[in-house]
Amino acid sequence: MHTPPRPRARLRALLSASCCAALGAGLLAGAGTATATEPGPAQASEVTEARAPGSKVVGYFTDWGIYGRQYFVKNIETSGSADRLTHINYAFGNVTDGKCALGDAWADTDKPFTAQESVDGVADTADQPLSGNFNQLRKLKKLHPDLKVIWSFGGWSWSGGFGEAAKDPAAFARSCHDLVENSRWADVFDGIDIDWEYPNACGLTCDTSGRKAFGDVMAALRAEFGRRQLVTAAITADATPGGKIDAADYAGAARYVDWYNPMTYDYFGAWAAAGPTAPHSPLTSYRGIPQEGYNTAATIAKLKGLGIPSSKLLLGIGFYGRGWTGVTQAKPGGAATGPAAGTYEAGFEDYKVLRTTCPATGVVGGTAYAKCGDDWWSFDTPKTIRGKMKYKEAQRLGGTFFWELSGDTADGELIRAID
Repeated sequence: MHTPPRPRARLRALLSASCCAALGAGLLAGAGTATATEPGPAQASEVTEARAPGSKVVGYFTDWGIYGRQYFVKNIETSGSADRLTHINYAFGNVTDGKCALGDAWADTDKPFTAQESVDGVADTADQPLSGNFNQLRKLKKLHPDLKVIWSFGGWSWSGGFGEAAKDPAAFARSCHDLVENSRWADVFDGIDIDWEYPNACGLTCDTSGRKAFGDVMAALRAEFGRRQLVTAAITADATPGGKIDAADYAGAARYVDWYNPMTYDYFGAWAAAGPTAPHSPLTSYRGIPQEGYNTAATIAKLKGLGIPSSKLLLGIGFYGRGWTGVTQAKPGGAATGPAAGTYEAGFEDYKVLRTTCPATGVVGGTAYAKCGDDWWSFDTPKTIRGKMKYKEAQRLGGTFFWELSGDTADGELIRAID
């Protein structure tokens, strides 16, 4: 799941870059089923890619990261990540009153950046027509002409707005196109991403718009955005029988999207305060896993089994760990007393912190874990990411995406392992 920004007053206090404020293991997936159809020439995007199929590298940049985290668009450049990315997903735009809307106008379009904070070392001025992250992304794209930027809408906190949007998909799509293609920043964005958590299922709130709603929304977006702009979606990873993949027609909607980002992380976490401890992003099942169907291989197999082409599925990786405290057992499966302390959120910590404060001590299900004192954490490392890349290649997936850029080291250790 992805956590979008809260309203600005609360956002500055929250400062959470968690990809999902999961409230329970049962809440963590999306929707889908039916029979997939390959996109016809009038439906497929004509946006040209700089690399071969299968090599997409999509990283999320969060608008609220510029506050407490002090992670700016400039950091994408200085870390070397801009050279390795094919796409940036900008998170998040809001969905309200059946329309797409700005998420945080101050961060998006208004905040003046100093010379030290700016991508090109030039400070914003009071009279320029566009400031904020959008202007910084424009500067980054000038340095990297092949880099695409996609505006992502919804996320964990703002997905409740999709129910209203689904009542009139065409009107919703028009509002999104008008916003994404606003003349002040039309050159910044190359398409739209929908992060609906979850169609016809429960996330932070429960959606009852029906199994067809997701496909209707994606069809309207494709019709409105046309063939030359990207239309993508972050979707559930819940591969359990009757789970969230089975709640909506992901396969039928696949004809309208350029690709899906199945959120193959946050399968487990300290929302189950007493444990058992388990890796939040296992690549494969393992003996003693708390819930079958909660692993990357199961997710990808289920989506492919519905007929969704491998090339339209990207492999999801978290640049963070999830952890418990009060743990006495080093191996997975131990009892706990609650979430471990984190810099911004209990039970959550960036990889760049964990790599030194709690280095990996073991591997299970293709991902790493560590026990440090009473705390137990799971996270991916460069080594486990390289293993996941082998899986991605073997499955002929369309590429990799990750949540999110600020969790990496200052020199881009994790993105180098992807690339």
